Amino acid sequence: MNQELLEALNTLEKEKNISKDSILDAIEQSLIQACKNNFGTSDNVRVTVDHETCDYSIYLMKTVVEEVMDDAEEISLEDAHKIDGSYVIGDVVNVPVESKSFGRIATSNAKGVILQKIREEERKVLYNEYYQKEHDIMTGTVQRYVGRNVSINLGRLDALLTENEMIRSEHLRPNQRIKVYVCEVKDTTRGPRITVSRTHPELVKRLFEAEVAEIHDGTIEIRGIAREAGSRTKMAVWSNDENVDAVGACVGVNGVRVNAVVDELGGEKIDIISWDDNPAILIEHALSPAKVISVMADPDDKVATVIVPDYQLSLAIGKEGQNARLAARLTGFKIDIKSETQAKEDGDFNYYEDEEYGDYDEEAEYIRDEDGDEMTGEATDAPEAAEESEDAPQEEIPEEE
Repeated sequence: MNQELLEALNTLEKEKNISKDSILDAIEQSLIQACKNNFGTSDNVRVTVDHETCDYSIYLMKTVVEEVMDDAEEISLEDAHKIDGSYVIGDVVNVPVESKSFGRIATSNAKGVILQKIREEERKVLYNEYYQKEHDIMTGTVQRYVGRNVSINLGRLDALLTENEMIRSEHLRPNQRIKVYVCEVKDTTRGPRITVSRTHPELVKRLFEAEVAEIHDGTIEIRGIAREAGSRTKMAVWSNDENVDAVGACVGVNGVRVNAVVDELGGEKIDIISWDDNPAILIEHALSPAKVISVMADPDDKVATVIVPDYQLSLAIGKEGQNARLAARLTGFKIDIKSETQAKEDGDFNYYEDEEYGDYDEEAEYIRDEDGDEMTGEATDAPEAAEESEDAPQEEIPEEE
């Protein structure tokens, strides 16, 4: 048993997670290469390696001839009988070769083959390890600034946080621990190259998955995220259990869950809203904290007109249009926000007046009544609903002039 080699391979396997079998295969190839450098050919070389004991043997397969013309491939009958007296002309003899007899160049080349294999296996192990983390979050330590980019240590490898993936208002300090989203793990000749982000919307999603158990187990789903990194994020959530409040679970007791995410993102504001399959209701939720009078949404063209009270117009639009912009990204609709006065002037707010049912917009798919209660349905169903209701007045509803 080659105890020294066995211990070295076990150490490599334990510390660098490199398979012992792959290194033994590399040793076998290196011995064949050494024979080629030493004897000029490797066509008749046979190497055997015992993967259990790490013992190895090298043989040159030589043909028995009367007169030797090529010492590398032929052997005389006399020399063959020294190995075994039963050999005759034409037989193939396995002649043992001592690796110690190899020259310096052959030994150096064999060493290079083994080291190259170790580097390749180490690079492969690292790539497989970090590739499993692609599109997930990892905790890293800020190393140093490389130009305008930042090097982040993720354990056994360093990742690159580019300027475009950094939160503009955030100043990272050396040795600071941060969470990053792994965008890509690329295998290169110089080792795995990892690109990470602090601005990706999926970072917020992964942080909530780690913080909120109901999201992790699938009780609550994150249906959509719109983010302007460092400033504000809007996130729509949906509960698969009617007994679980999706928004409340994400916020946590006294806001402990959402605050943990906010702190990780450096104080970025996060709006959590309830998802709704009705696009009009979803748009109203997405424009919160602004109050909405009505939403007229066209699911086919993905456009919507939203009417808000005059005093809520600036809040609905948000600073530099941020609230409306994030709401449009979250819902996928092009949203036109108008004040109540502007909508009436433009003729976009024609409604029936009814003491029992409040106000109903002729074209709206969704509208609030005077008491702030939700009313949904198609516009053409409004008169029919009034006629079919037992408490509704039976006289014809007058049209506005």
